[in-house]
Amino acid sequence: MEQKSSPDLMPSWIPATGHALRHAGIHFDAVRIIGILGEQVAYEIMQFTDFQAGPVIRSRIGERSMYFLLPPGGASGHRWPAGAEALTRERAAFVGVPALHGLTYPLDWRSLPTAQVPFVDAELLFELLLEVVNEEKPAVR
Repeated sequence: MEQKSSPDLMPSWIPATGHALRHAGIHFDAVRIIGILGEQVAYEIMQFTDFQAGPVIRSRIGERSMYFLLPPGGASGHRWPAGAEALTRERAAFVGVPALHGLTYPLDWRSLPTAQVPFVDAELLFELLLEVVNEEKPAVR
């Protein structure tokens, strides 16, 4: 009998249980967006991509951040606005990554990586983030 490979095999950096810290810049770069801004950007990117945004991790403690996982080197090509922070290898940053199932509190997946969309598109994330930030600024009179 021939074994078939699943088209949605998950990356090796996702732990089997619980959660684990992964060094940014090795398997992925990350952009952390804090609080309500992160929630809004996650909503916008999910809507724009028809719920195929790539990996987005939600942290439910502290500032309740969203982590958008980009290809390695993908976060350094932009000047991220206030409220967003690029986590890269150069910054020696770590990101908590939850397992797909089971107890992973305080982390969970807002959007999973797939074989078709293994990472969040950096350009799209940057554009949507700027749109959301610009909408929140009061009009100059």
